[in-house]
Parts: sequence; C-alpha cells; structure tokens
Amino acid sequence: MPSARIVGTGAYVPERLLTNADLEKLVDTSDEWIVERTGIKERRIAGASQASSDLAYAAAQKALKQAHLKPKDIDLVIVATCTPDMAFPSTACFLQDRLGIKRAGAFDINAACSGFVYGLHLASSLIRTEAHKRILLVGAEVLSRVTDWQDRTTCVLFGDGAGAVIIEGTKEKRGIISTHIQADGGLGELIMLPGGGTRTPCSKEMLIKKLQYIKMKGNETFKVAVRTLEELAARTIEDSGLDPSQLSLLIPHQANLRIIQATAKRLNLPEEKVFVNIEKYGNTSAASIPIALDEALHAGRVKDGEYVLLEAFGGGLTWASALLKW
Repeated sequence: MPSARIVGTGAYVPERLLTNADLEKLVDTSDEWIVERTGIKERRIAGASQASSDLAYAAAQKALKQAHLKPKDIDLVIVATCTPDMAFPSTACFLQDRLGIKRAGAFDINAACSGFVYGLHLASSLIRTEAHKRILLVGAEVLSRVTDWQDRTTCVLFGDGAGAVIIEGTKEKRGIISTHIQADGGLGELIMLPGGGTRTPCSKEMLIKKLQYIKMKGNETFKVAVRTLEELAARTIEDSGLDPSQLSLLIPHQANLRIIQATAKRLNLPEEKVFVNIEKYGNTSAASIPIALDEALHAGRVKDGEYVLLEAFGGGLTWASALLKW
C-alpha cells in the first residue's frame, strides 16, 4: 500500500486589505484591543465579483505549476469550504470546469475551519487504497460575505483566501504519516451560521434577525479549543511514536494567537517551531492551514525529511490533525 504525499502547494489571497484601523471606523473597537485578544492586525477581503471558486482557482493553478503537473493529471477534486459559491453545484465542480479537468470526480466537504485537514484525512485514505492516483485538495473561503460588519465581536476575526495542495502516492516512507478527525455535534451552537439552510430558510424574518451571518460564543469556544487542541496534538505525536522535540514545525489553524501559544506551550515547542501568519490574514477557516503551509515552504521553514504537525479546530464542533514527514 503506497503512502500519500503532498507534491505541490499554492495559495491566494485577495488584493483588498482591511486593517484594524479600518475596522475602528466601522465598529467600537481598537487596534490594541484586537491585537491583544487575537493577534490579528489585518485581513484580506474578496472583491465584489469574487466567489470561493475564484480564489480556489488561483491557488490551484499555483499548486499545479509547482508540482509540474497539468489539469489532465488530476483524477479527483475536493474543496473544503463552509462558504461555497452556492448550495449546488459544488464549488469543486465549478473549479474542475474552470481548470479544464476532465473525467475526474469533484465534491465539497464542510468541516468549517477543520475542513482542509479533514480533506487530507480523506485524500490520504483514497490514495493509500489506490482508489485515486492524484488528488487536488483546496481550502477556500469568502467569510466576508457571512460576516456581520456591525458585530464587533466577530467582524475583527475573519478574512478571505484559498490554499491548495496536490496529493499523490509514493513508495517512500514519507508523506502523510497519520491523521485524526473528531467532532462533537453537541457543541455546534458555539460557532454557527444558522440562516439560509433547510432549518431556517431565507426569509424576511431571517434577514431582520441577521441569521445569515456567523454567530459565535467566543469565550466558551476559546476554552474548548485550547483544551481540545492541546489533547489532540499530544495524542497525535504519541500515537506516531514520536517525541514533541522531533517536530520541526507546528502549523496550526490561524484562529487566535492565544490558542496557538497555549498549544505550543503544552508541547514544549519554542516559538521558532510554530508557524504563525494570523496577523496578516485573520481566520480564513478551511483556507488557513494550506495558506500557512505554502508560506512556510516558501520561507524555507520545512525541509526534506522533517516532521510537520497540522492541527485545526472549527464549527461543528470539529477538530483534526495530520502528521507529515516531508
């Protein structure tokens, strides 16, 4: 049975920059307050005509180029997103068509901020069983469309972007070593977008109540996230027979700097072994980790043979991890 490895990465963020100073003009907040509580200084916002598939397309093109592959080489397209272009067709189908990928499967998965790592779990399994030869996995979000820009507790958190990877099989003892996915639907009310589905369809009442926007219980979410990610990271490393000191880099979901720091402390990881770019992009949900992975690679933070841990936590509640040997 082959292993699955990432052979190409790509990332894209929109041009428009929204700084904390800009948010000070929209809601009662301050740069100092936002940075102290989240670590975020600015985020990128999609243009009026840009949808999630547009961002995914730009990231996917870069991943294909880096891997020296053509669209015809891909036999499955997976897009992790909680902000699809529309309910259906899937964002993956739009992406497949635009890339010109023929005779390949295409579908979306939604595990919110954990979506990309859930996708790695699935893609790795499909590659290892040889059900597919080469998979394009993209995390893409346009969270600015589901953000209430009058809610100061949530509008400071989110940004837009996309990250892509190409996964294929290898006989070498490297690649995606292990993955873990978990969920607790009983905690779903901590982060949710209640309107627009079959539970609360689009209506005048829904719009008046602003149910088309993200609702979040910040303090409760923070506590669960810190505890869960600490336990998940430690278990993932232990199950792989490694010691935390053997990790070269931790690439966490970029949701909150304090959560990232708490997890690193639990693993006794020094600052230089934790990749952080939340100050530039904010929380881009499923796009967060693939964007960070692409940046880390281009910055020379990941080298051949090194161990990298990815971990994420998101609405659902969901959480996931993946240990890679590069």
